[in-house]
Amino acid sequence: MAKGDHPPPNAATVLVVDDEASNVASLERIFKREGMRVLTASGAKAALELVRSHRVEVVLTDLMMPGISGLELLRALKQVSPDSEVVMMTAYGTVETAVQAMREGAYDFVEKPLKRMTIVKTVRMAAEKQSLIAENRSLRQEIKNLTTREMVGSSPVLRRVLDVAGQAAPSNATVLVLGESGTGKELIARFIHQRSTRAAAPFVAVNCSAIPETILEAELFGHERGAFTGAHERRAGRFAKAAGGTLFLDEIGELSPSVQVKLLRVLQEDEYEPVGGDTVAADVRIVSATNKDPQAEVAAGRFREDLFYRLNVIAITAPPLRTRREDVPLLVDHFLGVYCAENGRPRLTAPRDVLQLLTDYRWPGNVRELENVMERAVVLCRGDALSVEDLPGTVRDAAASEPAAITVSVGTPLDEVERRLIRETLRHARGDKSVAAQMLGISSRTVYRKLAEMEEP
Repeated sequence: MAKGDHPPPNAATVLVVDDEASNVASLERIFKREGMRVLTASGAKAALELVRSHRVEVVLTDLMMPGISGLELLRALKQVSPDSEVVMMTAYGTVETAVQAMREGAYDFVEKPLKRMTIVKTVRMAAEKQSLIAENRSLRQEIKNLTTREMVGSSPVLRRVLDVAGQAAPSNATVLVLGESGTGKELIARFIHQRSTRAAAPFVAVNCSAIPETILEAELFGHERGAFTGAHERRAGRFAKAAGGTLFLDEIGELSPSVQVKLLRVLQEDEYEPVGGDTVAADVRIVSATNKDPQAEVAAGRFREDLFYRLNVIAITAPPLRTRREDVPLLVDHFLGVYCAENGRPRLTAPRDVLQLLTDYRWPGNVRELENVMERAVVLCRGDALSVEDLPGTVRDAAASEPAAITVSVGTPLDEVERRLIRETLRHARGDKSVAAQMLGISSRTVYRKLAEMEEP
């Protein structure tokens, strides 16, 4: 191994493999002058050891070497370090073999005697390709990490919900997630699944309102060939696909009476019948959700009472965004990361005035509406930071005209209610403590004292 003369931190590493020492020394000098890191090996075995212990962008190897040939080294490299690009050096008469190497994954080949400009250009292009592939893979992983992240927020109301969900997760009890549209009911269901004993098995989500009533039964329970007109082959349902894992039934209030009966049987007997088929054992944990009042649906005769009680062993209510406004800046930052990555943009920031406007807005569409607003803002933003003009007029106008409001659950400690009320009033007063004090009917001195107490550990 040869060490470079302090190449830049982001310099590509090239591994030169050749049994001719003079050729290796010459190439080493060339690539060092080009600012690259250089490793050298006199044969395939030494080259493989270096690739296992170093990150190598490009391997430049002679095609004809004693022992293990360059073509055999290429095949081994694709197993040991598939991300490394391979450039073959070939003498006259072995071009056909070099072409075969390219078919097997080599980036390119160069003919001997080597020309400095040609070899440098080829290796640089190979390094750029490797860097681009690695960058794209990293970007895809970043997007995946961002988009599969759990519920974002640290507000007390959200923490309480997740505490209950975390306690329910290890059990096999059915869970009913209530809440308005856009509050993240499916995220809570996934949170439960990921912390359950079934986490390694599938999580299958079904939006019951998005599937026509006429095919929902077959979609859930599957069907046998010939069970009905158009059933040309056997098809597994969502219960079968979720075997061993969790089945999330969203918008459960949209189930027809006949499907409700079949679902009740699953919960009571742990079995179901595919359409036109025989009884099958059911091994799924059911988490359901609705944005309706299930008890009102039961009273109106639209939902079976016995099924409601089977589904409602543990009830969790996803909080609307207006009750956890302190989470808005965290959500904004999260969605900026997601949509900047998706759109290939440098990371945007949200200035204080934008965050204030977004925090003051009541978000009738909850987190889903905020996500849509942030995606729109990322696409329309012309600078490196969001501006108020990047937000929809509905958000700008409503946030400017509507007073801030808080909603608290019964049983919320009084000191927490007071803290939230003071913070929301300060936000509405744009941080002016004198105005906030007037709105609260207390003295400015009291506001300062309360704030100091809130900051104490």
